[in-house]
Amino acid sequence: MKLVHYWRAMWGIIWRELSRFVTQRERFISALVRPLVWLFVFAAGFRAALGLAITPPYETYILYEVYITPGLIGMIQLFNGMQSSLSMVYDREMGSMRILMVCPLPRWFLLLSKLLAGTGVSILQVYVFLAIAWFYDIQAPWQGYLWIMPALLLSGLMLGALGLLLSSFIKQLENFAGVMNFVIFPMFFMSTALYPLWKIKESSALLYHLAQYNPFSQAVELVRFALYGQFNSHALIYTFAAFVVFMVAAIIGYNPSKGMMMRKGGA
Repeated sequence: MKLVHYWRAMWGIIWRELSRFVTQRERFISALVRPLVWLFVFAAGFRAALGLAITPPYETYILYEVYITPGLIGMIQLFNGMQSSLSMVYDREMGSMRILMVCPLPRWFLLLSKLLAGTGVSILQVYVFLAIAWFYDIQAPWQGYLWIMPALLLSGLMLGALGLLLSSFIKQLENFAGVMNFVIFPMFFMSTALYPLWKIKESSALLYHLAQYNPFSQAVELVRFALYGQFNSHALIYTFAAFVVFMVAAIIGYNPSKGMMMRKGGA
């Protein structure tokens, strides 16, 4: 296999995912409706009760909707990662991935290509959400819209790798509802997406520790600091480490001789 074959395969997978995203308008709208409802309804209702004092990376008092904006960005990427895992289950059984899995290209490369495609889609969704939030008077420094790109890439890869790992365990599409209840919602609510750690610690020490070590919390904080032109090294290292662990586990899970695919009779 030559390098050009790898490039064509990667570009084909990415282009297919982008084309599917453009043609499936319902997917684009649903990806934005969820965080916008939280921003316009939930945040507005709790604005007076949950206004926040000065806390990094913010240099002044902020409204609640300003605080949860990075958390809603994480929500977009989290649900997109799970949506990609759902499509992976379908493609693995009846779609294009069923054919790709038996091609001469290594499976880790195919999974990485699928992961990059899903991450690219999530970044497009995030920037559309930020544009809408800008008109809602939630505005970060203009440099932050550029600095956030590497953070979005890493957080999207980490959450997408988690989705790939979960898809290696999901045998039927009907089981995806269980993933929503036992993975997505706990990760989102037990994080710093909606409340800072010090507020969580005031109510429950257990929830504080769960949120502190939640990979989703670190991804949100990485995005939050990058959006305001600051670097959070702890969040960067933690998110990258989680990405490596999830990706390695997903590759093993899709290995027909070692992972879950062997238990299902191969791909």
